Amino acid sequence: MDKKKTSGKSEAGSKEKRLSSVGTAIQLLKAFSEEQVDIGISELSRRLGVAKSTVHRLAATLAAEGLLEQDRESEKYRLGIALFRLGALVRRRMDISSQGRPYLYALREKTNETVHLAILDGTEIMYVYNLESTQAIRMRSDLGVRKPAYCTAEGQAILAFQPQTVVDAVIAQGLVARTPQTITDPAKLIKALAIVRQRGCAVEDEESEIGMRGISAPIHNDAGEVVASVGIAGPVTRLSKKAVSSFIPHVIETADLVSSRLGYRPPAGFASEKTVI
Repeated sequence: MDKKKTSGKSEAGSKEKRLSSVGTAIQLLKAFSEEQVDIGISELSRRLGVAKSTVHRLAATLAAEGLLEQDRESEKYRLGIALFRLGALVRRRMDISSQGRPYLYALREKTNETVHLAILDGTEIMYVYNLESTQAIRMRSDLGVRKPAYCTAEGQAILAFQPQTVVDAVIAQGLVARTPQTITDPAKLIKALAIVRQRGCAVEDEESEIGMRGISAPIHNDAGEVVASVGIAGPVTRLSKKAVSSFIPHVIETADLVSSRLGYRPPAGFASEKTVI
């Protein structure tokens, strides 16, 4: 009995120590500012009120993850490029969500299905905005929820316009079957992405969730890069093949309108090859 109690206390103490380390690491990152972009271990130790050995260990860990960088000559640390990427991800999410909101509401009004806005984060998509359908049976996806890119309409709509290296990374991660309809063959995925480019949108038929279909189209930024996708999703009982065909133009139009608000202008002489199924 006493051993169990001792073990429990030990585990709790270990957890508190880990949480304390996380908090200290966060405070370490916040120590940097525009006025002081380079800080040494001794100064960080003084500001944080912790031992130099602790600061050195945390700084080395953060540097290994790209959150900090160390100057080889001065041995001082500065914020790393990984933080820039994370900040850009947040800003991109905020810009797309705010610029696209009126069009997302209009899309829901036209389809009365759940509307999603997603971005690519690594090999997954992350939902950054959603409007649920008012119907009793509907698709739900909370903000911040992640799903594999290869088997979702939103993910395929983005992947179809990414460099081959990005698609290769997704394939290398593994095409695990989520349903009997999931594409698990790399060659078939590449073919599916080619169809997305030709059609102008992705159509998911129970590849991610049984009983659900989705349509999604790519959103371009002012540099012409596909940075997000907008789509609708609902039960197969409502999203029949006929319904999907009738909704595709609305989804593509919404993506084009959001892209326009982000500053995207199609190349001169651009001829759309978008088709319906």
